[in-house]
Amino acid sequence: MAKESVNNYEEARKQRVEANKKQFEELGILKISKSLSDLKKSEKKPTPKSESVYMIEPRRSSRARNPVPTYRDEVDIGLPPLRKRSKLNSSWASYLARPLDEIKTASYKQRAHAFKCAEKLKSNLTSGNPSFVKSMVRSHVYSCFWLGLPSKFCEDHLPKSTVDIVLENKKGAEYDAVYIGKRVGLSGGWRAFALDHKLDDGDALVFELVEPARFKVYIVRASNCSSEDEEDDTAVGDCDAKSTSDGAKDPDQNGKAEPKRSTRSKKVVSSSKTARQKKK
Repeated sequence: MAKESVNNYEEARKQRVEANKKQFEELGILKISKSLSDLKKSEKKPTPKSESVYMIEPRRSSRARNPVPTYRDEVDIGLPPLRKRSKLNSSWASYLARPLDEIKTASYKQRAHAFKCAEKLKSNLTSGNPSFVKSMVRSHVYSCFWLGLPSKFCEDHLPKSTVDIVLENKKGAEYDAVYIGKRVGLSGGWRAFALDHKLDDGDALVFELVEPARFKVYIVRASNCSSEDEEDDTAVGDCDAKSTSDGAKDPDQNGKAEPKRSTRSKKVVSSSKTARQKKK
């Protein structure tokens, strides 16, 4: 019984499969499935590798190659040629307002001694007006020409707005300058003062506020101040006499301090005389 039921099931299954095949053939589904499988197999075929550029044989023709066309607009905008910079100097040298042979670089000793001379001159002023000392650097005297002033002095004695200020030298010549209160410094007019007086790096200037909008300027040259006798007051006096105006007191009326005389020789002579007297 069990074998007969199995055989009947298999026969019924075969009949059902054959009936389905006939229906697929009538509808054309089998042909479509075969064509799709063929397409998938053809797509999987590897593509041949193209030859690399360096494997291609170079061009052997003696004829000149045609120029490559360009489609951009060729417009001559007339740009100026590039400025050649000096090999001996840095980029700031092209902006100097004075010849290169007049440019000086002060040493630390020269700058410090000039500042000390200016401080001595400032203390010798008898007017009692407010004053300050400013040491010059390259941006003050050679290029840029922007002079920043001490902020504390400006807060106490100068306005916070932009005003015109007069700079007066020792001979009474006047120079108009512009003081900018927001930036605390001198801008317009300072360039003319620095160039006319040929200020150099390391020079020290004493600014005396003689009026609310007028400075009396005393110049102490770093080149005139000897740095050998920095601790000697006579050197400071000599520097003041050489480099400044008549508004300060000199250590001596002739502008020279008397050197100290040595007493060593007198002591040696007296000791030799006493020794001779004892022998006698």
